Formats: sequence, structure tokens, C-alpha cells
Amino acid sequence: MFYLKEWNKNLDLTEFYSACKQRGFENNSSEKNMLDCRKEKEWNAWILYKDDSAIGSVAAHSFEDVMGKNAFRVLARTCILEGVRSKGLMVARTAIKQHQNMVDQYLLPACLDWAGDNRVFATSNESPIASQRLVNKYYFPTLEEIGLVHNVGTVFYKKYYQTVWEINKKSFMDHLNQYPRW
Repeated sequence: MFYLKEWNKNLDLTEFYSACKQRGFENNSSEKNMLDCRKEKEWNAWILYKDDSAIGSVAAHSFEDVMGKNAFRVLARTCILEGVRSKGLMVARTAIKQHQNMVDQYLLPACLDWAGDNRVFATSNESPIASQRLVNKYYFPTLEEIGLVHNVGTVFYKKYYQTVWEINKKSFMDHLNQYPRW
């Protein structure tokens, strides 16, 4: 069974951080790295569990300094450990279009709910980290293709030129609810 918990200092994430470090997921390999958004005006983070094991994480934070008043960045520090992700590009594109992936089922809805009625953005880039390139090349363009996000341009943010995607929360949730929920 999958479920989310809001991050709090009492969660024992030692094994999760270690697994992230072993897989080269540096952004999630420690509390300090994963929660770099704590310096933002508003922030939150969640841990995804399968049964009693932490298998993923995501954070969201205010984004007013980049996108203006009442703006939030979601899907920051997104991580799903190997063994629980879909494999193959065709499978992945279909899984994105039909929201049959853990990001769409759990992580993004938590972020959208937390952000309330504010504008919501996500970023992606051509970083040397393969998963980030795939997010930039396939995940967001696939969501854009079905009308759930739109590319609002590129900004220099967090050491990279980042593509900024605005997420239409209502359209995303309506579309998500047309498909099986886990």
C-alpha cells in the first residue's frame, strides 16, 4: 500500500537517505539536501511510503521571487527509488498521459492541495542527471500535449537554466480523476 506523510523531524529516514545516496540521488541523500527549500518563505515536503518503507519524496515552496506574487514551485526534490518506477519510453509516455505513475497519483496532488488557490509552477532542465533530462524532454512536454501545463519560458535558477511550467491545477485534477487512482 502506498501513502504519503508530511515531512517532520521525527521521521526516521536514515535508510531512505542511504538508498538515495547509493543511487546517486544527491538532492535526496540527506535532510539538508532534500530540504533546501526550508529557507523559502513557505515550504512543505512529503515522503512517499510503500508499506512501511520510504520510497520517494517531494517538496514545494514559495516561488514569488521568480514568478511573482502568490506563486509556488512544486515537484522540487522529486525522487522515486528504483524498482517502483515504470520502465521504457512508450510505457512511460502512456503512464504520463493516463497518470499511472507515482508522481501524478501521490506527489503532485499533495503539492497542488498544499498550494491552495495560488499559481503553481514546476521547473525542469537539461542537467547531466538523466532523470531530470527525461522530465524536461518527456514528462512536462507530454502533460503540455494534453493541455495540463504550459511552458512559460526559461529562467536561471538553482545553478541551471530551467524551463518553467505552469500547472493548471483544476484541469490536472479533473484529468487525473478520469483514470484509475491507486
